[in-house]
Amino acid sequence: MRLAESLPIGARTAPSRVMFGPHVTNLGDDDRSFTDRHVAYYERRARGGAGIIVTEGAGVHASDWPYERAPLAERCAEGWHNIATACHAHGALVIASLDHAGGQGSSAYSQSPLWAPSRVPEVNTREVPKWMEDADIAAVIDGFGRAARLAVESGLDGVEINAGQHSLVRQFMSGLTNHRGDRWGADRLEFARAVIRAVRDAAGSAIVGLRLSCDELAPWAGITPEMAPGIAADMCSLGVDYVVVVRGAIFSAEKTRPDFHEPTGFNIDVCRAVRAAVGASTAVFLQGSVVDVGQAEWAVEDGVCDGVEMTRAQIADAELIAKVRRGDADRVRPCIRCNQTCQVRDARNPIVSCVGDPSSGHETRDPRWEAPAPTSRRVLVVGAGPAGLEASRVAAARGHDVTVVDTDSPGGLASVAGPGGPLVDWLVRECEALGVSIRAGVEPDEWSRLAPSHDVVIQATGSRRGIADYTIGDGAIVYDVADIRRGRVALPDSGDVAVLDPIGGPIGVAFAEELGARAVLVTPDNIAGNELSRTGDLAPANVRLAQKGVHIERRSVVRAVEKNGDGLIVRLQDRFSGEVRTITVSAVVDAGFRLPTEPLPVDRALSAGDCVAPRTLYEAVLEGRRAAVKIS
Repeated sequence: MRLAESLPIGARTAPSRVMFGPHVTNLGDDDRSFTDRHVAYYERRARGGAGIIVTEGAGVHASDWPYERAPLAERCAEGWHNIATACHAHGALVIASLDHAGGQGSSAYSQSPLWAPSRVPEVNTREVPKWMEDADIAAVIDGFGRAARLAVESGLDGVEINAGQHSLVRQFMSGLTNHRGDRWGADRLEFARAVIRAVRDAAGSAIVGLRLSCDELAPWAGITPEMAPGIAADMCSLGVDYVVVVRGAIFSAEKTRPDFHEPTGFNIDVCRAVRAAVGASTAVFLQGSVVDVGQAEWAVEDGVCDGVEMTRAQIADAELIAKVRRGDADRVRPCIRCNQTCQVRDARNPIVSCVGDPSSGHETRDPRWEAPAPTSRRVLVVGAGPAGLEASRVAAARGHDVTVVDTDSPGGLASVAGPGGPLVDWLVRECEALGVSIRAGVEPDEWSRLAPSHDVVIQATGSRRGIADYTIGDGAIVYDVADIRRGRVALPDSGDVAVLDPIGGPIGVAFAEELGARAVLVTPDNIAGNELSRTGDLAPANVRLAQKGVHIERRSVVRAVEKNGDGLIVRLQDRFSGEVRTITVSAVVDAGFRLPTEPLPVDRALSAGDCVAPRTLYEAVLEGRRAAVKIS
């Protein structure tokens, strides 16, 4: 496959055409340096065949401190050197991402004003940045040059200038954020040119790359796809060895790496145009939710690009290219683009990881899950959801004889709700390839009969409906969203449907979105889907709900559901004013909190996933692994 072929970039050659791009990891330390955790994280992707590793963006000037563990270039020499040494052992090129977040940062850590081209408030915090003076501009340009020199002296193969999301360089280039009347505003590209010249001079013969936003999704003043080829050609003529085509701006941060609601490969058309506009000596990389090997291979074959950035795909499966080279592309663990644990730039400061591979980001701490067990055991796994399937997969890989049983078909709720279907399918295929016996339609009484003939039992029976904290009147029926998803019950064909969503997560919002104008989404929060902010889907989800005509009852606590002729009355109380009001609907669906299923009547059974405590797909997969390695 073309993806596995080498690619010349400047004076270097990458061993494959797949890039592991820069992203926030939170693997740093309080000194704003790269750590051993970074080294292990990047080395694992290099070992798996990534051709180019671009490290987490490092600020080129002390005025830039956008998130707590953001690396600062002047403190990164040792970390860069260690990463390069580890990754070069596998042939990968290592590139330092050089950055300054400008007005898209925070003053919470530096206790100093943000620096930006103009006084455009930061979208989330509403913080107004300082208008950069000439001395500030000169200091940042010099900072890019000094950072580039330090990176090359540390043993890296080159540097990448960020003119994409969270980037001061892009803010100078855009009419959205550059309202200046001086030389830096008369020609908005001049700051980017000055940065490229400084970096090119400092980098010598090393690679200089450019991450370029080619669509700010704000055509009234921002960079548009029609402008992008000319801008790219201008920038690349200054000695840029590669350009990565991205999108997004100050008003569209969530569009740079959106979740599964948007199609993959959304930058293909503009990337093709950029490829046609820049010289053959500049390699062009496609970025934009490209997580499928087939689509990436097509993009290279069809001339869209020379290489493909597949960052989330390699967080999900660090061995992506190694599997392609072995002819096992169909065994690549899929990225489901949920953004639940790989998008970590939020107030919780979580470590980067993946719902499909929880060892991502935890390479220095997790055991070798699939290391052979000292003794083979007969293992019965009760429950074929993600926790049970992952426990079965890992146990079988360790050499155990595994049978997994379930009353339903494999996959649990993840197979019928949310984006987890491809991961479930992969888990089933992997279990089958490892010889796991998967038995559906096995009732609870048979589980008990099977247990004594096995050495170990793992319970992964998932969750059950929670206890309603509101009154349900005589004759009123409240449906469990899980029963509807599994096809056990059906809603009336007509009439409004109240969707009770006390969580503010994806389940209730997605169900309301599917119902469209029939849905009345009831939330205790001021905004629907409050928890979706963590995945970047909060604003997009509310746009979709509005487009579908969903009615939203905000700040509402459900007090009662009562029968009313052929329909139902739902009594709501405003959580702030205490005012009680009613809505009339044909059906009510509860998408609220769940409880664990009851423990199996088996001595010393291991347990994993929602039957311990109902949480997310991430915990289910992680605990499935942990249960598998406890088998003795």
